[in-house]
Amino acid sequence: MRLTGVELRRISMPLVTPFRTSFGTETTRDVLLVRVVTGAAEGWGECVAMGDPRYSSEYTEAAADVLRRYLVPALAGTPRLDAYAVGPALAPFQGHRMAKAALETAVLDAELRAAGRPLARELGAVRDRVPCGVSVGIMGSIGELLDAVGGYLDAGYLRIKLKIEPGWDVAPVRAVRERFGDEVLLQVDANAAYTVADARHLARLDPYGLLLIEQPLPEDDVLGHARLARLITTPVCLDESITSARAAAAAITLGAAAIVNVKPGRVGGYLEARRIHDVCAAHGVPVWCGGMLETGLGRAANVALAALPNFTLPGDTSASGRYFRTDVTEPFVLQDGHLPVPSGPGIGVEPRPDVLRAVTTATEWLPL
Repeated sequence: MRLTGVELRRISMPLVTPFRTSFGTETTRDVLLVRVVTGAAEGWGECVAMGDPRYSSEYTEAAADVLRRYLVPALAGTPRLDAYAVGPALAPFQGHRMAKAALETAVLDAELRAAGRPLARELGAVRDRVPCGVSVGIMGSIGELLDAVGGYLDAGYLRIKLKIEPGWDVAPVRAVRERFGDEVLLQVDANAAYTVADARHLARLDPYGLLLIEQPLPEDDVLGHARLARLITTPVCLDESITSARAAAAAITLGAAAIVNVKPGRVGGYLEARRIHDVCAAHGVPVWCGGMLETGLGRAANVALAALPNFTLPGDTSASGRYFRTDVTEPFVLQDGHLPVPSGPGIGVEPRPDVLRAVTTATEWLPL
């Protein structure tokens, strides 16, 4: 496959409601889309980096810069380019996994579209729909939180995830359990807001029967997570700490991860995400698909990934309306708590030209 060129497109996507976590509040997503054009097809990838380097060291402007200067030119000299050649071609450049993931996904999408093969089948999916959970941000009051959770349960979401931070943890969990009962699948996400010294406090969550506590400690403290896992009964799930299949294997061996959250953008793409799935499956560790407030382009690929056999817990693959009033693709709509897996070639969805034009803030064409 030979690339003709790559388009970098910035779009601005206002969120339906502000989304607050322990590292900040999002009101609008500044999204970088990557479109690759080949002689046979074009493909799309979505960079999940945020506007500021708060969730990770990556951010939108830096992702565009490294793509422009280094990553896209690296593909120009790659003989016999396909998706599996992208990783080795980009390996000399350290880090920037979210930018690399967007480019690899766009190449993979173009390759599969040209061949008429769906991404889900290429990855090894075994389901035609996936169960959906929803991530609930930190609220201004318990009452506001209960109203939000009630609305999501009424909409049919099968699992609730509460964002937590010091000062907003035990009380909201207790309130949700008291209002909605023990039958609700409930988990929490700390986004690395605690330390091992908080173990006794975090153990206060144990009586509430949570599915897991996600990334309670800093991402580089894998040993701390292993120690915490011995001090609490709630299963520890790693997110930001899992950057590769090798990192997943190490964390599992150390006892730091009973469950793993797989985010393709965080690990460098869907091919590495599948390797992480396989490593976890071999160790008997379940995985689920995390979300980064993706548009329909990123969500389509995530849903395809979540249809693999070891994704046994509902992920953050929420419906489009959870985040955006108007999505750039045809909206994903919840059906009995599930989303259908796209069956068309590649990621299986197309951007809507009118919507894409309306939300675009900048475009740049990089010829090859």
